[in-house]
Amino acid sequence: MHGYDLPPNTPPPPHNPHADPEDWAPYETQLAFETAELLYVRNQMSAGDIDTLLRLWAASLAEHGAEPPFSSHKDIYDTIDSTPLGDVVWESFNLRYNGEIPRGEVPEWTSAEFAVWYRDPRAVVHRLLSNPDFDGEFDYAPFQEYDDKGSHRFQDFMSGNWAWKQAVRASFSYSHPLFHCVILPRTVLQPQQGQRDQCSFQLF
Repeated sequence: MHGYDLPPNTPPPPHNPHADPEDWAPYETQLAFETAELLYVRNQMSAGDIDTLLRLWAASLAEHGAEPPFSSHKDIYDTIDSTPLGDVVWESFNLRYNGEIPRGEVPEWTSAEFAVWYRDPRAVVHRLLSNPDFDGEFDYAPFQEYDDKGSHRFQDFMSGNWAWKQAVRASFSYSHPLFHCVILPRTVLQPQQGQRDQCSFQLF
C-alpha cells in the first residue's frame, strides 16, 4: 500500500462510506433520487411523458396537500446535471488538424480548434476498483476454468488466453505482478462525415 509491501493475507483497508447515508443531495429525498433514476436511466422516458406523469402525480397528491418530488422534466434534468460525479477532476486540451489541406473546397473542420475533455484514466480505474458497488460485478484478474473433461471454458475477456498470458508473462518480469485490463466505450467523431461511430479501446 502506498508503495510498500503488505504481509500475506492482509485484508483490504476499510472503505470510507458517505458521511451521512441519509444525505441524497442534490436530491431532496431517496424517493426523488429513485424517481430520477427510473425515469431517466432505466425507462428513458421522453420529456413530454415525464411532464404528463408528474402532472398526474401532482393531481393525485393535491387533496393531501403534497407534491411530487419534481415539478417537470426540466426540474429532473437540472437536478441530474448538478449531481457530483466523483472526485476525479476534469482536464482539457485543445487540438486542431495539422495535415495537408485539400485542394478545392476546404472543410471547416480543417481550420477549427476542438476542445478535448477527459479524466485521468488511471485515477478513474482506481475509483472503479475501490468502489464496493462493483464487488462481484467483474473479474479483477485473469483466470482459467476447466470442466470435468479438462476442456477449457471461456466466458469473458479475463477467461481468455491473451489475458492469462499477459499475467503469467508479467510474473517473470516483476516481483509483484498485477494485471488489469479495463475495456471502456468510446465515441469517435468523424468531422468529415459529421457522424459518430461506436467502438472500444483497452486501457492498461
